[in-house]
Amino acid sequence: MPEPDIFYILGNKVRRELLSHLTCTECYFSFLSSKVTVSSTAVAKHLKIMEREGILKSYEREGPFIGPARKYYDIAISRTYVTTITPNIFWYRGLDLSERPLEKLSIDISEVSTEEKDLLKLVNSFVEMTSELEKVLMALQSIESVRDGLMQNIKRRYLEEIGDMTQLAILHYLLLTKKATVEELSDRLNLKEREVIAKAQELDRFIPLKIKDDVIEIDEERLKQKIGGDNHGGED
Repeated sequence: MPEPDIFYILGNKVRRELLSHLTCTECYFSFLSSKVTVSSTAVAKHLKIMEREGILKSYEREGPFIGPARKYYDIAISRTYVTTITPNIFWYRGLDLSERPLEKLSIDISEVSTEEKDLLKLVNSFVEMTSELEKVLMALQSIESVRDGLMQNIKRRYLEEIGDMTQLAILHYLLLTKKATVEELSDRLNLKEREVIAKAQELDRFIPLKIKDDVIEIDEERLKQKIGGDNHGGED
């Protein structure tokens, strides 16, 4: 299958929001429609575009109640995209994510000069820098493969042990962004701000959070204390 036009897909805010929800959990059509601020007709169009480009796949599944089967959507690719845009370079690469062992990475560009007068030496330096870039891309590919596996297991364990999808959605977003405002999460999850705060407080019982001045983030210090057996880390 040809490479999807990822810039076209990601250039639309609604499609980015739909992908964000789909990375949190499998979603059926009416659920996705309830999470964005456009009509169901527009949602159907965006989903069709992403399915056509090979980003999504769809399938039908019987629900727990009597009635027609629901149409579900799932992300069909596992790739990291890297791009550089400058007055001199436009370049991008899609990297397939697979289980790769993490490797030590050593990069030294201290001896490279961009002011070299000799054309051949300049070309040679660029070739050498491209080789160093390949090392970085291999490391990124490895790290993102591991992060993808970790997120998959976090979602599975959270649903098995806690079972609250809204809490999981907040955790999922915080893991990817490090911190978020209540307003941002309210817009993202289509919840009232007071509902976001209440769910974050519930989540804090399981995953330590800092909730202060309408900003929510994972409390890394308390997290490490809990892992170390100290459940009495400082509270906000």
